[in-house]
Amino acid sequence: MKKILYTAHIYMIVGVLSGLYYREITKLNDFTGDTQLGVVHTHLLALGMLFFLIVLMLENAFTLTASRLFPWFFWIYNTGLALTVLMLTVHGTQTVLGATTSAAISGIAGLGHILLTVGLILLFTNLSKRLAARTG
Repeated sequence: MKKILYTAHIYMIVGVLSGLYYREITKLNDFTGDTQLGVVHTHLLALGMLFFLIVLMLENAFTLTASRLFPWFFWIYNTGLALTVLMLTVHGTQTVLGATTSAAISGIAGLGHILLTVGLILLFTNLSKRLAARTG
């Protein structure tokens, strides 16, 4: 359970810092347009911190970590979120700095979203099995 709590806490810290980064880099560059940096903060707080706080409650109710699926979910989901957020940050920073962006950034971000989806499927599969085991 501590691992899940620490994960939520790390996402909270990184989410707050990403909001600070967004504010400061746009201010320093007098940037007023749209950039993907504006959604990094919310992705980290919603898909990271809040999500893992919910997983923590589910762990308390259903002991999700007792399943061999949990480590797969945990690492695949976190890898997907990290890739997604990293590519949003890279693309957004390039936009603010006026640099050209590569199509590879979108492809890697897409891979991050695919991993997030696989992680969610693993979470729901695990949850379904744990619920079935409790209700018999």
